[in-house]
Amino acid sequence: MQVSEEVFKRKTEGGGSIEVICGSMFSGKTEELMRRLKRARIARLSVEIFSPKADTRYSETALVSHNSNSIPSMPVSKASSILAPGSQVQVVGIDEAQFFDDELPDVCNELANKGVRVIVAGLDMDFQGKPFGPMPALMAIAESVTKLHAVCVVCGNPALYSYRIVPGDGQILLGEKESYEPRCRLCYNS
Repeated sequence: MQVSEEVFKRKTEGGGSIEVICGSMFSGKTEELMRRLKRARIARLSVEIFSPKADTRYSETALVSHNSNSIPSMPVSKASSILAPGSQVQVVGIDEAQFFDDELPDVCNELANKGVRVIVAGLDMDFQGKPFGPMPALMAIAESVTKLHAVCVVCGNPALYSYRIVPGDGQILLGEKESYEPRCRLCYNS
């Protein structure tokens, strides 16, 4: 009985938090984000979902996983736009966080401080194996971080890198399996 009362208190009196889901491309980050958001809806919580306006690989108005599962989302051009929706929101989902500006950690903190459960998914490293966008700062302030791994296409071991297989050295190149493949440390460095 004690646990139920505490959970109820968090829902009604503002026990906000930040959860980060990170990993390489093809590791299931968006699937995990959608799973958590669907569970929040089953619990009858008010949910808002955001994605960067710049990422239109699959849809402009939905999160779409590599497995073609989808859930409606609101595209925004900057992190501060995430603060605009109503005050009754209990859970905020944010996908492709690495594409947002550096204000995203402050926005997530502000929401969590107001009692909102914030669930953020994104690449933790770019194709060069370097920390990507606001993800390191988000991981530092999060109550929980879940690191997912894909399967290395070369050897089958857990993959933590997104290896770019097309030419180009810009940090951002929107692409799929034609542009990137998941690799383990050994195969990435080979």
